[in-house]
Amino acid sequence: MATGDEAETASPASEEARDWSDMTPVCLGEAFSRLALEDLWRGAMACCRSWRDAARSRPGLFALHDLEPGFAESTPGAEAAAWWTPAFQRRIDAMLRSAATLAAGELCEIHVRHCSDDALAFAAERSPRLSILSIKTSPAVTDRSMVTVGACCPMLTELDISNCYEVSYKSLEVIGQSCQNLRVLKRNIFNWIDPSEHVGIVPEDYLRECPEDGDREAITVSKFMPKLKHLELRFSKLTAVGLSSIPEGCKDLEVLDLFGCANLTNLGIDQAAANLKNLVTLVKPNFYIPRSSFHMGRYGHWQLYDERFQTNVFQI
Repeated sequence: MATGDEAETASPASEEARDWSDMTPVCLGEAFSRLALEDLWRGAMACCRSWRDAARSRPGLFALHDLEPGFAESTPGAEAAAWWTPAFQRRIDAMLRSAATLAAGELCEIHVRHCSDDALAFAAERSPRLSILSIKTSPAVTDRSMVTVGACCPMLTELDISNCYEVSYKSLEVIGQSCQNLRVLKRNIFNWIDPSEHVGIVPEDYLRECPEDGDREAITVSKFMPKLKHLELRFSKLTAVGLSSIPEGCKDLEVLDLFGCANLTNLGIDQAAANLKNLVTLVKPNFYIPRSSFHMGRYGHWQLYDERFQTNVFQI
């Protein structure tokens, strides 16, 4: 008869070796639902055929396609500059197409950067339940794919097209008409007043293509997006004309972000805010303009809300 110590020693040897590949698809799917996106794609999907098939059998695993954490955690520099290359765009496109296919119509959120027109249209056509779309800093996205988004994704409630310079007011009109439950719009652009923070990362020719039709965009938003509650227009070149139109159409606004909007005056902003009865958060265009940017000599640090200054660059 074996002693206690002998039985304890023999126990591991007598146990049958576990084969994780034999787990049922249901158990695997439940485990995969707890994984982060990167772990799902690089771990579970790449492990073996049975795991890959188990993941593919549950479209809900791919309902959220969020690459933003990877961009946010990256260090500015050479890596960020590589995002602007065709090779990087192809990688983003491949992932977006795969996610849209695997989600089988259940894709609800997309958070990517540097995708192309074709990839965005492909995803939109297969994602009727899409509610949140963030494609900021996607220079290859144009009005063509945004028309597809409007036609195929009527449940859209949040849209971020910041730094997408090939997207015009025409897209805003289409989205507003088709996605009538839109609540959040982010239409920020790069800092054109002091672009030094983007040097070496964003191509100079792209920075020079900064949208000039801020007023037309603001008027379009006011006319076609009446249910907006959150609007961001950072560094937009809109003037008092465009700003005054916003309270006329977007009466339910709770958040209005105008940081860096150098063509606005304090008086105009206060008048617009007074007409937004539900406004909770107002971000004014406070910023510092380096003396070297405009060669203003004596007035290196401009206070936006000082009505004494009037220049051709902005109305202070």
